[in-house]
Amino acid sequence: MDRYSQAGVDLDLAATVKAGLRGIVQKSTRPEVLGAIGGFGGLFRPTFSAYREPVLVASIDGVGTKLKVAALANRHQGVGEDLVHHCVNDILTTGGEPLFFLDYVGTSRLDPDSFRDILHGMSRACRRIGCALLGGETAQMPGMYHDDEYDLVGAIVGVVDRRALLPREEMEEGDLLIGLRSSGLHTNGYSLARKVLFEEGNLSLAARIPGCRLSLAEELLRVHRCYLPELRRLRRLRLPLQGIAHITGGGLPENLPRILPKRLDARIEIKSWRIPPLFRFLTKVGQISQEESYRVFNMGIGMVLVASAVHGEKIAHAINGRIIGRLVPGKGRVLLC
Repeated sequence: MDRYSQAGVDLDLAATVKAGLRGIVQKSTRPEVLGAIGGFGGLFRPTFSAYREPVLVASIDGVGTKLKVAALANRHQGVGEDLVHHCVNDILTTGGEPLFFLDYVGTSRLDPDSFRDILHGMSRACRRIGCALLGGETAQMPGMYHDDEYDLVGAIVGVVDRRALLPREEMEEGDLLIGLRSSGLHTNGYSLARKVLFEEGNLSLAARIPGCRLSLAEELLRVHRCYLPELRRLRRLRLPLQGIAHITGGGLPENLPRILPKRLDARIEIKSWRIPPLFRFLTKVGQISQEESYRVFNMGIGMVLVASAVHGEKIAHAINGRIIGRLVPGKGRVLLC
């Protein structure tokens, strides 16, 4: 055994695993991609003929401690999809359309099966929405992570026409707030959820909680919903939006203000949608206050669209959304009513 392997880094294993990547990644490509996978940098030759004034939009994010649940359940494909969907949703808030995606996996010890599952998940998510999986990096770092732990980070680049950039300055009193349902926790709140469910509640991954037909593992690992299909439908129907907020860490109270002008508040009617059973269970068993629960969790709403009163009802109907509030005079805050 060579000295590097003794130190915890297996170069031969890494080379073997990486040799099989090309076939997976090539399934999620686009005509603009140049060169082969494995270079020092990915190449993408964009064509912006459909845009009057193209603006690139980029974002980077991770999956958080949802990875802990994936490791416990030994189910990793979903977190690859989670990562892509989270990043796509972030650039949707500008009106952007995804072009390409890159990933980073840092681990203590490279597990070939887990790594391929993650990559298959990312590739499937990119292929489904027409985004190129352009490349990535895998790092073995014994001592930085424990046992089979790993971290997962993704970066995305998209494009939007400057005249279509969101949010718009034309937001005004009376504009409607349209909520799109989440599929579950998405990728936020897992540190508190794990504490409540596994440490305090002493529940197993196989447990079923009231109102949920799936096991706890399946509920917690529901894939982060991607809202690109809904936004593409609105573009085809030429239904305009004033703004979009992705409800991630910080929940409704901290994400909606990121798109609001300082002269308006978002008044949310929290009884306008049914809180999913998982969130009800977490807040009850964990004795989490309403204020904290809406800051930690999405509480069943994964994205909020702002639309004029003229178009709001039609937009909500077109994408199976729900009107959950409206804009009122204020100071750029969220009011939970």
